[in-house]
Amino acid sequence: MRNPTPLIAQHLDYLRVQRRLADRTLAMYGDAFVRLQAFCEKEQLELAALKPHHVRGWIARLHAQGLGPRSLAITLAAWRGLFKWLGREGLALLNPADGIKPPKAPKPLPKALSVDQAVTLAEHRPQDPVATAGSAAAATRAEREAPWLAARDRAMIELLYSSGLRSAELLSLDVVSGPQAAGWIDLPGAEAHVLGKGHKRRSVPVGTAALRALRTWLDLRASLVAPVAPALFISRQGRRLTAAQLRNRLKQLAQEAGLPTHVHPHMLRHSFASHLLQSSGDLRAVQELLGHAHISTTQVYTKLDFQHLAKVYDAAHPRARRKS
Repeated sequence: MRNPTPLIAQHLDYLRVQRRLADRTLAMYGDAFVRLQAFCEKEQLELAALKPHHVRGWIARLHAQGLGPRSLAITLAAWRGLFKWLGREGLALLNPADGIKPPKAPKPLPKALSVDQAVTLAEHRPQDPVATAGSAAAATRAEREAPWLAARDRAMIELLYSSGLRSAELLSLDVVSGPQAAGWIDLPGAEAHVLGKGHKRRSVPVGTAALRALRTWLDLRASLVAPVAPALFISRQGRRLTAAQLRNRLKQLAQEAGLPTHVHPHMLRHSFASHLLQSSGDLRAVQELLGHAHISTTQVYTKLDFQHLAKVYDAAHPRARRKS
């Protein structure tokens, strides 16, 4: 920090020596004190004379100048700590930064695949493990596993995208319904019955492609697991697939398919909601299918839908094209 006032320099020494703050934190606090000192000099105010309305106004000014919510929060924390220290030293009667909160950072929009990307992932066929196996034993195992692994993975991807299931809902599905089953697939009725958040049950439709993939998987699964095994989706060991295994498998398949982003199970749920809303415009229906308790949770997808429409507009409308 350049030419700090004696009090601010003393406080920085306190933070460095007694509080042992990290160098990066000290640098950020130093920037905050530069701003504070500049405001005080411009308005000819002493630190001890500052009131909450001064701090509130300066934070608003910094926000208007483009300082982000996180930087504003750090600035306020630095100022609040300075005035707390001044109070302990008997140099200030009040802390004008107390109770003042920075503006909230906007929540990031959920990441969704485009329709083409989702279809590419769903139709992707895994790399031939036999060709990449390092030994004859590994090749034999790969030949044995490849068909059922590919069938299982495609059924999971199709179901996630077809029905907008959470990963926990997908992994808790059993082969058959029953009093102990958290969820199951009704193939004749083309429905998935799941247990969602808050132990609320709901039924969601299952698309034709997902039904076809599920039938293929069930035919292969029957030869792998004893009929009493309840889980619909299982690992190589015959146990119910875990969330970590699902994430890792989906990440690997997305990379093989050449998708330009890190794909996780919830991204397929976001894609389901976004694409359904783009096609139908029915927010209430999407809310019901996702199992959201409040419509405000679903409304985030209207922003994704608007972004999609804005891109279509920019690309297609003759009066939207910018001159180069």
